[in-house]
Amino acid sequence: SALGSPAALSELRVPQSGSYSAATQRQNRSPLTEKTVASPLSPIITAFAPVQDARLTLTPQLAPGEEILLLDLGSGNHRLGASTLAHCHNQLGATPPDLDDPQALQAFFTLIQRFRPHLLAYHDRSDGGLITAALEMAFAARCGLKLTVPKEANPHEWLFNEELGALVQIAPAEAKYFKKAAKSAGLPCHPIGAPTKREAIAIHQSGKRLFKGTRAALQQTWSKVSYELQKRRDNPACAAQEFAAIAAKDPGLSAKLTFDPAEDPAAPLIATGVRPPVAILREQGVNSQTEMAAAFTRAGFKAIDVHMTDLATGKAALADFKGLVACGGFSYGDVLGAGEGWAKFILHSPQLRAEFADFFNREDAFALGVCNGCQMLAALKELIPGASHWPKFIRNESEQYEARLCLVRVKETPSIFFKGMEGSVLPIVVSHAEGRAEPQAEAPLEQLLELAPLVYVDNRHWPTEAYPQNPNGSPAGLAAITSDTGRVLAMMPHPERCHRAIQHSWRPPAWPDPAPFLRLFQNPRLWLQ
Repeated sequence: SALGSPAALSELRVPQSGSYSAATQRQNRSPLTEKTVASPLSPIITAFAPVQDARLTLTPQLAPGEEILLLDLGSGNHRLGASTLAHCHNQLGATPPDLDDPQALQAFFTLIQRFRPHLLAYHDRSDGGLITAALEMAFAARCGLKLTVPKEANPHEWLFNEELGALVQIAPAEAKYFKKAAKSAGLPCHPIGAPTKREAIAIHQSGKRLFKGTRAALQQTWSKVSYELQKRRDNPACAAQEFAAIAAKDPGLSAKLTFDPAEDPAAPLIATGVRPPVAILREQGVNSQTEMAAAFTRAGFKAIDVHMTDLATGKAALADFKGLVACGGFSYGDVLGAGEGWAKFILHSPQLRAEFADFFNREDAFALGVCNGCQMLAALKELIPGASHWPKFIRNESEQYEARLCLVRVKETPSIFFKGMEGSVLPIVVSHAEGRAEPQAEAPLEQLLELAPLVYVDNRHWPTEAYPQNPNGSPAGLAAITSDTGRVLAMMPHPERCHRAIQHSWRPPAWPDPAPFLRLFQNPRLWLQ
């Protein structure tokens, strides 16, 4: 853009790479830098810390209407050395940003922790500068921006420097206290603008407009490199759909509930103290067994970890369980067709084949397969009464592993797992590379859809085949399939990874715990009586 033109850079005295001499480099090095650069064993310091409460996270998504504040830790500097702006023009610059005052960083951390419950949005500015941070916050909210550059500031330095600092929105009732606390801590706090409902992006200084654009055009520019890589690496048609969706008019994620998740229909049964045993079945590499056990335990079952070797050696027997759950994750290292390999281990063992067939034929037992477990159950359909119509689950149309939050609609089918949930539209986690349903010759798509309790929907709640709302390209959005009896369910999305509200990367603000998908685990308990 004009804001980042080479001419503007020359005004800011960012030297061309050819004029960045060895003498200049030596001049700008501190003794510590000189020593570190010269050492062949320069240390890289990394750190990590446990997250005790995921509810304490912050979002960059702007809240409507509230002013955006810049907390400046740059000590009033606007250094452009080594900035993204300089790199985009094949330059290095002279002096990079630095932490000049460690006490300021400590005060900043203390301030953010103190007001964290009242922060509506947060984003650091140290990767691309204030303009990039503000735009990324607008992209997350799909909103416009009105930004103001101080009259005494150089616009390019103000917008593109990558000094330490952060952009924040604070709840209106706490804004004056936040500003007062920032001032007391010696942290400059500047109002820089606010979001707008319209998707226009405008930057002004002293009443003069410096820049005008749109959220859609700027976000597509921001995403262009990723798009170019994606269309070469992945299915180019899917890449084009996702890129075009950036500029589309979209209402965003929303949910629809036809039941009250706070009600537990199985509560009277749980109160009896009877907990039917359910086998949390796993194979080499499966990694979702803990979440699955937690969901079934919360729903009133006794969840028991059962590995395939336990069944093969007779250490455990399916006859002792009321439920069987084939978990997802990365079975067999998530090689192609891993779920089918899991099924063949059963089909080619006379003992296991007979044991699974007996279980599926019991009218007092249920089975659930998720992700790899879904693919596994689909490959066992010859053993499952009422499953001859089931599809195969093959490579995603995008040709890549997909880990996303998608929307699904619950349809009316014989499935015991979704009773009372019909008509709801809910967010759910997907994590798979082979989730595309491929109808078989003996069962046309129309027949499949009659027994598909879940379909992927777009943000207007219509069934979709468009990527990425449909992450795998399944026809008509098919996301799950039930047997005619309703006792066996195979589904690609992960309900166990969103049975608690806290597990969602997005959810309506009013949703309490438990989340709606816990009902999927409560329904089998109610069915068993």
